[in-house]
Amino acid sequence: MNKEEILNIIKRKLSERIQKFENLIAETRAANNETKSSMGDKYETSREMVQQEINNLQRQLNETLNQQAFIQKISTEKSSKVQNGALVKTDRGWFYISVSVGEITFENQKITTVSAESPLVKAMFGKKMAETFEINKIHQTIENIC
Repeated sequence: MNKEEILNIIKRKLSERIQKFENLIAETRAANNETKSSMGDKYETSREMVQQEINNLQRQLNETLNQQAFIQKISTEKSSKVQNGALVKTDRGWFYISVSVGEITFENQKITTVSAESPLVKAMFGKKMAETFEINKIHQTIENIC
């Protein structure tokens, strides 16, 4: 499998998320400004709730920007062990160790993108082909590492 193309799919997904969060923040700020000018002090609680929503969106945007910065450092070189940037096939499916953007489909294969911080990756980190690991009392065998 071409890891460079998989990485590009992830980069596109992250860019789309960033654009979505930026748009939502702008729309929410605009709504908050309209509330300020037309409502008055009586609606301070409502404005505070809107501000909390902006803060929440900003936090999600920052997290996505951090993922985007991290993904820029991922190598597309073939891996001999489970590490950041490795594409791992177990008897339970394909996993791409990078950032978590959910499941993607590439060349008719479902690939789950997972962060190195996830319990699954922690259980398999550093393992090589044909080695096994266990998570949630389920044993998995590493069949391939790209």
